[in-house]
Amino acid sequence: MPLESGLLEILACPACHAPLTDETSAATPELTCTSKACGLAYPVRDGIPVLLVDEARRPA
Repeated sequence: MPLESGLLEILACPACHAPLTDETSAATPELTCTSKACGLAYPVRDGIPVLLVDEARRPA
């Protein structure tokens, strides 16, 4: 399920406040922080972004 139009414009990374990008694939829908220093990937469950640092995946 795609995110609502315009949602990415107002969302920011809770850890560093950088903008997020939609890195949704069929297997793992997620929003990724654009900051090179942070880079956390937040899951999207049932079309709802889970913007909790404890739930985020660290970059590989």
